[in-house]
Amino acid sequence: MRIKPFKGIRPPKQYVLQVNSRPYDVLNSEEARAEAAGNEKSLYHIIKPEINFEPGTDEHDPKVYQSAREHFDLFQKNGWLVQDPKECYYVYAQTMGDRTQYGLVVAAWFEDYMAGRIKKHELTRRDKEEDRMKHVRVNNANIEPVFFAYKHVDELDAIIARYAAKEPEYDFVAEPEGFGHKFWVIDDDNDIKRITELVAKIPAMYIADGHHRSAAAALVGNERKQQNPHHTGNEEYCFFLAVCFPDNQLNIIDYNRVVKDLNGLSEAEFLKALEEDFIVEKKGADIYRPNKLHNFSLYVGGNWYSLTAKPGRYNDNDPIGVLDVTISSNLILDKILGIKDLRSDKRIDFVGGIRGLGELKRRVDSGEMKMALALYPVTMQQIIDIADSGNIMPPKTTWFEPKLRSGLVIHSLE
Repeated sequence: MRIKPFKGIRPPKQYVLQVNSRPYDVLNSEEARAEAAGNEKSLYHIIKPEINFEPGTDEHDPKVYQSAREHFDLFQKNGWLVQDPKECYYVYAQTMGDRTQYGLVVAAWFEDYMAGRIKKHELTRRDKEEDRMKHVRVNNANIEPVFFAYKHVDELDAIIARYAAKEPEYDFVAEPEGFGHKFWVIDDDNDIKRITELVAKIPAMYIADGHHRSAAAALVGNERKQQNPHHTGNEEYCFFLAVCFPDNQLNIIDYNRVVKDLNGLSEAEFLKALEEDFIVEKKGADIYRPNKLHNFSLYVGGNWYSLTAKPGRYNDNDPIGVLDVTISSNLILDKILGIKDLRSDKRIDFVGGIRGLGELKRRVDSGEMKMALALYPVTMQQIIDIADSGNIMPPKTTWFEPKLRSGLVIHSLE
């Protein structure tokens, strides 16, 4: 893997709390408008620039993208974002509960994405790629990072740990989630050289979060390559902003399903139909959480049930067939409930496990949904196996938490 240090554009310490934000794709325009209210330094003015206009303004209007650039320039003019004088790597740590993960912030080479060494496990949509490409082009920068995982390297862990023992550049708790965020600058030339050498030996990076940002950054890099007759492969536009975490520190949480109806079946008929492929055990009114792979939690009619897939109903030797999202999609959502396409069917919705299983119960008890299905989370190894085999995860499989905060550091393509 080829990476390089870069001259990060980032907020002076006294502004980081006002500048940093959640990623552009985890909240809608109204939520961003509310979070940025009264804060002219909020990064939402750059990453959700539709908030700079009247509510209802099309976020894909050319003037909206142009507003992002105007605000990016304004932030730099006002000193709310300042470029570091030398090329550095950075360490970004996130703490959720009693667990901390330490990421290395780098400029990743777009050719590694094009060649498949930066591996994906999700399909991307062309309209979303195009949106992010416009954002990169107009700002001439990667404003927000992508989230990579890699198979951990002990020496790299040791270098990062040495910096993490120092006083951080930034140290804050982000609301409303309550997760801790710390940030350090790696500016020692020997450490920079060694990090570059160590990462060069890593055969692959895996996109954990940010598939559309990765695709857009690589496509813009490729565009610039085609437009430059003197292209060498070393230009700044050949690189994009990424935070790389070792696989053994990452936590993937469950991504659950709620469904509006039972496809014409009564609750008794639905439970009976499940018995063909699952061992069904009634657990009562107390929340039941899946306890291992191929065990599911069902909430319907005020009761929780344990569903355990019967042997022979899945293929443990197939990286896709072994996934609980595949088993539940095939044997419950499709076979019994008639839900064929998770991306487009309006009868189903998805709930990130960060909200807890109580959220599933709430949505069923309210009458909005008829049943809820909780899944055991996928493992990092399953994601690596799927990406290595060239396969794609089914929709709504992985939920990484904490999300990366945006605005801690920006990579300019100049």
